[in-house]
Order: sequence, then C-alpha cells, then structure tokens
Amino acid sequence: MRFLIILRGNEAIEGGALPTEQMFKDMIKFNEELVDAGVMLGGEGLHPAKEGTTIKYKDGEPVVAKGATPNLIVGFWLWKVKSLDEAIEWVKRIPHAEDEHGSIKIRQIFETEEFSDIMSPETMAQEKKLYQRIADQNAKAASASS
Repeated sequence: MRFLIILRGNEAIEGGALPTEQMFKDMIKFNEELVDAGVMLGGEGLHPAKEGTTIKYKDGEPVVAKGATPNLIVGFWLWKVKSLDEAIEWVKRIPHAEDEHGSIKIRQIFETEEFSDIMSPETMAQEKKLYQRIADQNAKAASASS
C-alpha cells in the first residue's frame, strides 16, 4: 500500500522560518531509517504557500492568483508500507513534528488494480506502461546526476 504523508505548516513555517541544522540532522536520520526499511519512495519540503500560485476555475476558465492560503502543505513523503497502522507508527516517529507542523495527514494512494471494475484490461495496461515510463525516466535522471 502506498500513502502520501502530508505535512501541514504552522505560522512560523509559513512565515519563511527554516529548520535548524539539528532539525535537518534529525530528519536525515529519520529519512535514512525510512529508506533502510524500504518505506520511503520520495519526499520533499516546500517553500511557503505565499510563494506559490493558486489556479482556480471560474466559468470553465483558469484564474491564476499568486500566493496561496496559509497553513497549507509544507512538505510530503511518499511511503510504501503494509498498512495504514504501519504508516501511523512511522508518522508518530517524525522528529520535531510538534515544532514544525500544525498537523500531519495520511492519505492512501489508489493503485491501478483498484479500478479493475471500471477500466478495461487495455486501459489498465496503458496506465501501467505509463507509470513504468515514469520510473524509467526517474532512474535515468538519477543515474545521470550521480
């Protein structure tokens, strides 16, 4: 099962405050534990919402607005675990969570197989092929940058 772990910001983070070096060290150690356990598929921190852009649709037309509502996503992880309970246990171990985040959300990601009742085998194969292309591109990019 794959889960998206969504880190929400607090006023300090949304104001542009950066973590201390110790917080970085603690987070790197935690991320190493995730990688060693085969859990972490990806994850990043995000710039404050005020530096982002929001696109809303009005009467079918996109409307672009600089900035975003405060207290939005400030970072995320993509994890592969056996269950929601396992994801919860990992979240409980996030260092400095009480200092940096207003809340942490856990959302399960749909797997292609969950749509087998509404997708034809051809469409499922096409989607799996697309995701394989993405994985291949990521592997190629990773080897090129090392």
